Formats: sequence, C-alpha cells, structure tokens
Amino acid sequence: MPSHHTPAPARAIAGRRLAWFFALVPILLALFVIAFVPEGERETSPLDTLPVGADSTLAVELEEQLPDDEGQVAIVLWTAESGELDAAAQDELTQQAVSLLSQSGGGASEGAPDGAAAGGDQGTGGAGGPQGGPPGGGEGQQSPLVVAEDGTAAFVAVPVSSTSATDNIDRVEELRDQLREDAPDGVEVQVTGPAGIQADIGQVFDGADIRLLAATAAVVAILLIITYRSPVLWLVPLTVVGIADRLAAIVSTNVLEVVGVAWDESTVGILSVLVFGAGTDYALLLISRYRDELKTTESRYEAMAHALSRTVEAVLSSATTVVLGLLTLLLSAIPTTRGLGLACAVGVVIAATFALVVLPAALVLFGRWVFWPRVPHVGDPVLVDSRGVWHRVGSAVSRRPRTFVAVTVAALAVMALGTTTITTGLDPADQFLERPEAIAAAERLGESFPAGTSDPIQVLTRDDADQVLTAVEGVGGVDSARVTSSGDGISRIDAVPDAAPGSDAAQAVVLDVRGAVVDFDDTHVGGGDAEALDAEEYAASDRQLILPLILLLVLGALLLLLRSIVAPLLLVATVVATYAASMGASWWLFQTVFGFEAMDTGVPLLAFLFLVALGVDYNIFLVTRAREEAREHGTRTGMLRALTATGGVITSAGILLAAVFAVLGVLPLVVLAQLGAIIFVGVLLDTLVVRTVLVPALALTLGEKFWWPRKVGPPDVDAGTTPSPAPSYVSSPGR
Repeated sequence: MPSHHTPAPARAIAGRRLAWFFALVPILLALFVIAFVPEGERETSPLDTLPVGADSTLAVELEEQLPDDEGQVAIVLWTAESGELDAAAQDELTQQAVSLLSQSGGGASEGAPDGAAAGGDQGTGGAGGPQGGPPGGGEGQQSPLVVAEDGTAAFVAVPVSSTSATDNIDRVEELRDQLREDAPDGVEVQVTGPAGIQADIGQVFDGADIRLLAATAAVVAILLIITYRSPVLWLVPLTVVGIADRLAAIVSTNVLEVVGVAWDESTVGILSVLVFGAGTDYALLLISRYRDELKTTESRYEAMAHALSRTVEAVLSSATTVVLGLLTLLLSAIPTTRGLGLACAVGVVIAATFALVVLPAALVLFGRWVFWPRVPHVGDPVLVDSRGVWHRVGSAVSRRPRTFVAVTVAALAVMALGTTTITTGLDPADQFLERPEAIAAAERLGESFPAGTSDPIQVLTRDDADQVLTAVEGVGGVDSARVTSSGDGISRIDAVPDAAPGSDAAQAVVLDVRGAVVDFDDTHVGGGDAEALDAEEYAASDRQLILPLILLLVLGALLLLLRSIVAPLLLVATVVATYAASMGASWWLFQTVFGFEAMDTGVPLLAFLFLVALGVDYNIFLVTRAREEAREHGTRTGMLRALTATGGVITSAGILLAAVFAVLGVLPLVVLAQLGAIIFVGVLLDTLVVRTVLVPALALTLGEKFWWPRKVGPPDVDAGTTPSPAPSYVSSPGR
C-alpha cells in the first residue's frame, strides 16, 4: 500500500527519519523516571479496605479517635507441649506478660485483648479469665496473663504500635523471635490477633513485586519464543512492555498519592500482570500484521506504517474500553478497589502508548532479520491466504454454523450452572493457601478459650457506655463483655462471642448485637465478623451498580466502533456468557480440586471487569478485521478470512494472557489465586471457543444482518446466506 494512503502519525512513527526518535526518547525518559522517581507512598489505614459508610467502618473511625488508641493488638499464646502449664511455668509466663506490656506501654490491667475479657488471678487457672469478670476477679495479685480453665494454655494481649504495614511486620517478627527465645521448656509460643494476622498477610507481599515481575516476565518470554520461534524477535516486545510495566507502577502509585486514593500491597501486583498481559496482546496483534505487510511490501518502513494504521483502531478501541471499564471501579465503596481501578487504568494507557508508539518504531529500526529464522519476504503467502489450522476451523464452522452456535451455547450454559451454588465470604482461616502462624494460633486459642477470643465484637459508642454494655451483655451468644477503652466521650466495648470467627453463628451474634444497640444514636458494631458482613453487603451493592455500567460502556464502545446494533449486542452477550461459564467452571474446580469452601466477596466483580473488558479485546481484534475483509469479500467470506488471519494471534494472545493471570497464584493468598484461576479459565474459553467458533458461527448464520443496520459487504457477495459446503475464500497473494 503506498505510503500516501497511510495516516501521517503512522508514517512519522515508522518513518526512516523519525523512527529512532519515537523508539529511543520515550525509552530514555522512562528509564530516567524508573531510576530516579520512587513509587508513591502512603501510610496504610484500617479504613483502606472497609466500605465507606458501613457500620463497621464507622466503628473503626470512632476507635481511631480514642486518645489511648495504641494500634492493633497481638495476642501471645503459650501452650503446653504436653499436659498442663505448671505453677512454675505460669509464674514465668506472668513475668514475661508483665514485661511485654511494660515494653509496649500497657499496664497489667490492660492484658485482655482487644476484646477478650481480661485475665484471672495469678496461677488460678483463669477463675476470673475470659469467662469471668474483670482482671483479678478476686483477691490476690493482679495478673495480665489469662490462663485457660483446662490449664493447657495461656495468653496475653500486647498492643503493637506501628506506622505502616512494613513496620507492623517487623515488630511482630521481633516479638515472635523474642518470645521463642524466652519460652520455658515444654511450652510453645505463637502470636496471633489482628496484628499477627496483618503481619502474616504483609509477609505474603514482602518481595511480591519482584517475584511477580520475574514470574510474569518468564512466562511472557517463554510464550513469545514459542509464538515467534525466533531467538531475537521476542526480546523487542518483552523489553518494551517490561519498561512500560515499571513506568506504570511508578506513575500510577504517584497519581494515587497525589489524588489521595488508597491502594494496598496487591495493587501493584495486579497492575503488573495487567500491563504485561494487555501490552503483550497489543504487541502480538501489531507484529502479526507487520509480518504480513512485509510479505507484500519491499520497504519495511511502509510495511510498518501500514500495519500500524490497520492496527491502531483495534488497539485504541480495546484500550479505551478497558480503561473506561477500570474507571468504573471508582464508584466502589471500597477505597482500595477504587485505587486498583485508577492504577490499572493508568497502566493500560501506558501499555497501549508503548505498544503503538515505541514498539513499532523500535521494530522498524531492525531489518527483516529480526524475524530470523522465519524471515518474511515479498511474495510469501500472507496469513489470510494460509491453509493452516484456522482455515480448517473456518471451513468446519461454515458448513454447519447453526450447529456450532447451538453446541457452544449449550456447553457454556452447562458450565454456567455452577454459578447457582456459589457462596462468597472467606473465613479468616481460609484466606491463605498455606496456613500461617497467626491462623494456627487463633484456632488453638479457640480450643481452650471462648471461640471468639481472638476476634471479639467491638462496639464503639458516644452514648452512655454502661447502658450500651448492659444491652450487649444481654445478647445471647455473647460469652463476656467489658469496656476496654474510653476517652473524649468515646467508649469501646469488647464482646467475646462463643462462636468461632468467620462462622455463621458468629455473624448471627453480630446481627443480634446490632439489633440490641439499634436504639442508641451513635453506637456502631465492628470487629472481623462485622466487617465480613458489611463487605458482603457492599460487594453486592457494588456489583449491582458497576456490572451493568461496565456492560453499557462495552456496548457503547462497540456501537461506536462498528456503527451497527446487532453485532455489538451479540458480542456483549458472548462475553457475558463467557464470564458466567468461567465462574461456574471455576467454582467447580475450587470445590473439587482446590478445596475452597467459598469465594472471596470481591472476586466476582474483579473477574467480571477483567473478563469482559479484556474479552472484548478479542472481539475487537476479530470483528474489525472481519469488517475490513467484508468490504471486498462480503460478510461470510470476510469473517472466514478474518478468522484465518487472526486466529493464530488471538489464540497466542489469549494463552499468554491466561498464563500471565495464572501467575497471581505465586502469592499464597486465596483471593488472588481465585481471581487468577477464573480469568485463566475465562480467557481460554473466550479465546479457544467463543472467539474462534461462536462469533464466526453467529456471523455466518446471520450473514449481512450481522452488521445491521449498516451495510458492509458488496451487495452481490452475500446474496443468499446459505453457505456452500466447501467454501473458497482464498484471494490472490498481493491483495
């Protein structure tokens, strides 16, 4: 194609005179930013992951205003390796407990946890312990140590003041090291409680960025080598996308810092996976088209300019749709979900920019040799004229399109049946793929003390504390309750339920406590189970608001791109079907293979966003090429030619994207493993079934009506929509 038919921006980016500028200058600027600009920073807050306006969130806001708020509490649990803790061991543990509280700034009477009622008399076996009254509930020396009635375990709660998640990890690890060194013979010591659990979660992300980046880059490199079968070519897109990924991490976190939107440790990890996945997808599409153009054009500069001009619409449409979809997360009630949406939107913009500006310029600086050993030459058959696997797939679909529609829709419907049995909401013990110390200790604590000792219900109030306490104590299922802190007109009451944290019974107690204090004007109920209840409620609200909006945005983007009605509606229906099928199939895998009893409350929304927004990429890649081919060959032949030309690149892109999201499983958090698994299943379904079979079959069944009300093909090409048994849709090599 002559260069004067190519848009000026494409000619400039791929031009002989300016290609070096568009390749080197953005890379040098990016490397400067990477070298000298740190990622954004912010102090974490307990409110970051809580829904705005929820009752448990309001409780945390009140707790933050307490003058003696010392941060989170770590529960130190000592257990006898065999038998009971003897008097000598209890005396030694009491001294350690007093020392720990002294070091943390707490007094002996403050030994009860964030919620566990405080200890008993020294050496009494807990007569005034969690099931009794206030500390030292009788005569004798007051002790912060709470000893179980069965004598096998004892605990003390120690405030852990920290300025950040990293600081909390360090302090908890120091505490664990100190305790293990000082533990009496025959006594095992563990640390749990809110501070311990947060530290263990934080350790999951300690070095996670490097592990995720290394794993993601390795997966991308391997798949690019397999795709291109070249020892050189893969280095160019991997380098460009890798630089874009690091730049995206720095720019996005600094944007979040400037605008004051919260983010957490998982944000940069998911961002990296998305940038690598989307950026490499765009690169695969561009390079595939460039290789084809080199087979019909002598000048590599003209070939790249033409390839870029034919690719830019699909990539920009895809990226814009993904960005708009990600920005809908700004409507979420969860601050960190908002941060994830904004960060990923920034990342996709950077990925698309590098794929459309830096990559084509960088590629054109090299000669054709960069494709060695499969160097394209003028006269070689182009993809659309090939007789490979996608030609055979298209031929099979064209013979019986209605049958393929019926079979694939039925298969997707069967897989989607699993969605009817999905349960959401992970117990604290189920949040990790590998059980950390804090979870094991919490379970052991529940064996010797009331089940809710490690995670009590917290009632924060500005009302009369005595009246609120009386109301809480009267709730069935509350083992004990007491005022643990007060000041500036705010009081905190910690109530220990007799049900294990995360259980239905524990959440029922929370609801009963909320019912008991509903008549008080400024009283709010928090704690782990209360937060889980609110997370479930607000996650459902987010889905009701955001999911339809994502669909409308995707539909709107397709309407504008294709300027038709039928095709966009069908394409949106296919991505929704893919989502439902992947959720159902993944839920079956979770239950039967991985042993997950529930799905995290945030996973359905994020999975929908990524599958729909990214799934529409492949719709756009296929349908824009089909429209291009249909202008000359008609809808039926045009779709089959498009499938032949794009089947390989879409499959490669889909497998790569699925594998990249599967990399999230390198972190031992169930929520990321579930998200990665659902997207892995969904992208493979989308790539191997929906985009390569269902969409072509729908187009072949409808013919020119697929583009209604627009007329795309020549008027005589699609006359009579019944396909011939053995289609011939091969054109001359020169096109």
